[in-house]
Amino acid sequence: MKVFEVAFVGAGASSLMAASFLQNHSVALIDASPKIAPKIKISGGGRCNFTNTKISSKYYLGNAQLIDEVFDNFGQKELLEFFDAHNLLYERRGDGKYFCKRSSSDVIDIFAKLTKKSTFFLSETVQSVEFDKYFIIDTDKRTIRAKKLVVSSGGLSYGSLGASDIGYKIAQNFGHNVLAPAPALVGFTLQKEQFWMKSLSGISLRVALHVENKNFIDDMLFAHKGVSGPAVLSASLYWKKGLISVNFAPHIDISKLLHQKNKKQISSVLPFPKRFTKEYLKSISLDDIAIDRLNESQIQKLQKLNYYKFAPAGNFGYTKAEVTKGGVNSDEIKYLTFESIIKKDLYFIGEVLDVTGELGGYNFQWAFSSAAMMAKNMEQ
Repeated sequence: MKVFEVAFVGAGASSLMAASFLQNHSVALIDASPKIAPKIKISGGGRCNFTNTKISSKYYLGNAQLIDEVFDNFGQKELLEFFDAHNLLYERRGDGKYFCKRSSSDVIDIFAKLTKKSTFFLSETVQSVEFDKYFIIDTDKRTIRAKKLVVSSGGLSYGSLGASDIGYKIAQNFGHNVLAPAPALVGFTLQKEQFWMKSLSGISLRVALHVENKNFIDDMLFAHKGVSGPAVLSASLYWKKGLISVNFAPHIDISKLLHQKNKKQISSVLPFPKRFTKEYLKSISLDDIAIDRLNESQIQKLQKLNYYKFAPAGNFGYTKAEVTKGGVNSDEIKYLTFESIIKKDLYFIGEVLDVTGELGGYNFQWAFSSAAMMAKNMEQ
């Protein structure tokens, strides 16, 4: 009866990074997907945005002390050094995001080489985990035994790639608390008052978006279901319910434009695509008249484009979400080792924990950093 030293539930970013450091262990990786790292493959438009110049707890939802301590030990600098050592070609784009220069497959190829001594059980679904001298992992095809178990199964996003709630079930089975999972980095659906936005599908605007105590200046994309784009995706991480404020022209004072003596029509003066302006005018029951014909009440309605407030109806759900917020309570793991404080030799890393980053490579950085720290401590 073979007993692995370490078994991973999952064969994604965090699992592969950790396994690549455990060269002196017998390692098993179990995943429902037929291929390793399917999320890496499709991320960043096929180029995998794996980190950012600005890595700190400021850009995450979760235990700030834990996040900063992990990044102090294995942060952006160490991740780039790791990829440099394995000859990954990457590039930094203007806003500080790091992408593969050629393809996300280059990252997967690196991990495939580093984990070639590991045993992979792909296209296998973990059904249950028990402990009796060893961790006993029952899949839909076999039983796997291991001395140590690492739950690195991610969240509920991308169900089409094999995502499931197995990580949360394992955690709860061993007495851990799971903070309610929810879709994150996801678009918002709209209330009836904002249905005018649905007619703008395909238009993208640079906006300033405020939610909770966070501000984002980035693109908002109008979609059939509601609104999406980088500003909205990052904002969704912090939104619970209630109002969001959007400045559709963050660098322009609309009031000044509208108080000019100008015979041009509103749609010609406002700095938006005409389709956007005309739909907004319809929503406030105002004709596209000349600027010098506007009264103060009409100007005030148009000025709201600098501080437009609305409450999303909800979000697009897990099928469109890039990550899952919530997860295994990080207060119940040991800092840096990522071992459970409840069950010896049980570990949690990556997205399955209640640590979630904004859009821009933050979540892959967390996956890689938490994995590296766990594995390095396990090697000692």
